Amino acid sequence: MQPSQPRVCAVSYLNTIPLVWGFTHSPELRPVFDLRFALPSLCAQQMADGQADIGILPVIEMARQKLEYFPGTGIACHGPVRTILLISKVPYAQIQTLAVDAGSRTSVMLSRVILAERFGATPKTVSMPADMNTMLAQADAALIIGDPALHIDPANIPYHCLDLGAEWVNLTGLPMVFAVWSARKQLITPRNERAFRDSLRYGLDHMDDIVREQSPIRGTSEELTRAYLTKHIVFELGQRDYEGMRRYLHLALALDRATI
Repeated sequence: MQPSQPRVCAVSYLNTIPLVWGFTHSPELRPVFDLRFALPSLCAQQMADGQADIGILPVIEMARQKLEYFPGTGIACHGPVRTILLISKVPYAQIQTLAVDAGSRTSVMLSRVILAERFGATPKTVSMPADMNTMLAQADAALIIGDPALHIDPANIPYHCLDLGAEWVNLTGLPMVFAVWSARKQLITPRNERAFRDSLRYGLDHMDDIVREQSPIRGTSEELTRAYLTKHIVFELGQRDYEGMRRYLHLALALDRATI
């Protein structure tokens, strides 16, 4: 039997804060869910283990676990995303080893899709902590995602650098959806769907507060924080976003099968 408050796992990255701002700050929305935070991959694990009822999951994990998603909200981009950077010491077609931050499985699979589709590269991946110099000391290329990527200026590093959000849009002409609120079918109810929409709307309406609070926490300037949350990340998803999500899952799951 489900608890009276569904257990919701949210991601601890900056790009999730507007989605959950209502749940953490609105008196009306705070009691709706039992909210906890984790890395994207750990949210996926909590869902798989039954420790959470709803999670903001990497879309590849939503598909692998055969979960449904709440429409209308998520984490996407329509161009450069800024926080998914593939940094390489060698030309992309020559990448044989790729050090990845295990924090997000969607981003790891996106890097494999982009490298295969655009450059014909199928590197071996190795999971490591998100430190660019350490990763590049042991691999041809590194995938840096989330908050650590905000501390890297792609224009000022002596390596090749791809923004994988921009690369996906250039490759497909479609948006890229990274994560969606996911659950078993019985929890995809109008009440829960409305709660996620209302929490996001509360966050978007309080963007000044989010920027002011989160910039010192994340160690980023208010200018960068605001630009990231308002220009790079898309939170309200529509038909074209889901078209992009379906295209990504088609390519990603085909690559999964090809490497089994």
